Amino acid sequence: MPAERFVEALNEQVANEFAASHQYVAIAAHYESQTLPQLARFFYDQAVEERGHAMMMIKYLLDTDSPVRLREVGAPETKFADHIEPIRLALAQEKTVSDQIGELFRVARDEGDYLSEQFVQWFLREQVEEVATMNELLDVGERVKEFPMWLEEFIAREKPGGGGGGDAMAPEAAGGSL
Repeated sequence: MPAERFVEALNEQVANEFAASHQYVAIAAHYESQTLPQLARFFYDQAVEERGHAMMMIKYLLDTDSPVRLREVGAPETKFADHIEPIRLALAQEKTVSDQIGELFRVARDEGDYLSEQFVQWFLREQVEEVATMNELLDVGERVKEFPMWLEEFIAREKPGGGGGGDAMAPEAAGGSL
């Protein structure tokens, strides 16, 4: 069984991942209400991905006979000044999640919990991609700020963050492919 400090920290991260998913649904709904379907689809996909991360963490807890303690998730931000503000929020959120995952890794290492440390490594690599994707989206968004449809065209053409299929190294999610 993982170290108790790690179990507590991982349960907290499950809540963080569900909160990130919740925020991405709010961003996607905002874009859909603004008739920006590419941005909406991108953020709906991000929401599913974040939920998947939470489910992977739950599966690890279950596989290691550790308690799953779901926590409350707060309301997401739903009001945005323009079409770029949600992307800024998403980038800040990904940077925060990166810090949180780094802290999970530190707890596992400090506790000498090598199996949990190994489990967290995939999430560390994933966060590099997540931050880079949001940075790219924000860079393009800022460049074409006056023309939101150009940002839509960029997403349709380049498919940022669309790594092209599943990652064979990704941890299994609770519930299988739900």
